[in-house]
Amino acid sequence: MRKEMFNHEINILRDTYRRLLRRNAKTNLIKLTRKTHPADLAEVFRHFSHEEQIEIFSLMKENEHTAEFLVKLDDALVIELLENESFERIASMLEKAPTNDQSGILNVLGNKKAQSIIELLNAEEQEEIAEIMAYPNDSAGALMNTEVFTLHESITAGEAIKTLQGQEGAEMVFYLYITDDDDRLVGVISLRALTTTSSSSRLKDIMIKNIHSIRPETDQEEVARIVAQYNFLAVPVLDSDSKLLGIVTVDDVVDVIREEATEDFLRMAGAGKDREILLKSSWENAKARLPWLFASWIGGVVAASIIGVFENMLTNIIALAAFIPIILGMGGNVATQSSTIIVRGIATGRVNIGGEMKIIFKEVKVGLILGTLYGILLGLFAKFTFTTAPNNLGFVVGLSICASMIIAATVGTIIPLILRKLNVDPAIATGPFVTTSIDILGVFFYFIIAGIFLQI
Repeated sequence: MRKEMFNHEINILRDTYRRLLRRNAKTNLIKLTRKTHPADLAEVFRHFSHEEQIEIFSLMKENEHTAEFLVKLDDALVIELLENESFERIASMLEKAPTNDQSGILNVLGNKKAQSIIELLNAEEQEEIAEIMAYPNDSAGALMNTEVFTLHESITAGEAIKTLQGQEGAEMVFYLYITDDDDRLVGVISLRALTTTSSSSRLKDIMIKNIHSIRPETDQEEVARIVAQYNFLAVPVLDSDSKLLGIVTVDDVVDVIREEATEDFLRMAGAGKDREILLKSSWENAKARLPWLFASWIGGVVAASIIGVFENMLTNIIALAAFIPIILGMGGNVATQSSTIIVRGIATGRVNIGGEMKIIFKEVKVGLILGTLYGILLGLFAKFTFTTAPNNLGFVVGLSICASMIIAATVGTIIPLILRKLNVDPAIATGPFVTTSIDILGVFFYFIIAGIFLQI
């Protein structure tokens, strides 16, 4: 219901924009843009034509509102909007934005263009952006906001509150970070704890000393895991001397989780890993899928070759051919299910190192249960449908699908675990790689079982 209401509001907003564009009501467009939340504006922006996008963007003010809007957009749209904009206008948009948002927008642009824009900012901002952009795009350093202030451990709660009142531009004041004489982070205190304690209490007596922190080179997936596990609103980023470099806030982590999940789903489906694949051209889309589908093509050729080897068997009992699709299809589904469960378990930390054998045996048992159930059903179907075929055709088909599902569950479980051991992203294990393996093994064991029990 809530989703339908949101979609309805977006549709109304879209129609309002288009009506104002047709009337060339620029004043009203500016007012509407100023009142619309950047996230909603980014959502409705995807519904506009390129010409409409350019016209609306040209009316937007050079302020933090516009910078936040750009951050919410897909990278491809940001490139299109800023392609013909002057460096001065882009720099004006970035001036009041948080450092991590500035670097995020600049990273989308080419290095030469980004450097030209950075040179138009003041010296302090240039230094901060250069530091942020020096970190890998998928690291905590690239996500962190450097606009964070600290309090000394020796001051009182009352003094801290007075200091806090003059920090309007500080990022995420729900947590206050406490430092010692050497500027090392020694504690943290929540805003609630600060305001509910005695004003004469010193911060070092009420702060939490057990701090969960990260390094700037920490991978963004690990940052997301820490935030999700401990329900943090922010995580401090420390250097090797325990000095506070910045914080990664939960809103940035939510974006990371969405991006990583999208990338994993695309890779599991064999559609590459470009999160903006829907915005790419048909040729770019096809090019991203080519290498993944090549694995399926190889598997199909191998499976066809195996079927060719047993051509004589199919000639004698034509009914065998009727069950090849269902054996391969159900085996592929089981393999994909097992792989998805394991990949997700690895991503959430529920699949622990050292417990692999337990997980494998559990999935094998699942495959055995499913294989037995569907083996009986398919065997009975074969027996009563193909009455002119050999009497034990039903047994052969039932045993084959049981074997196929057990193998599928095993392969779908083992491949992601092996890839993790090899420090390869397990998300690439599913899709073409697993299903191709099952196609080959399923066909092979099907004909082996048929050859043994039908004595062809």
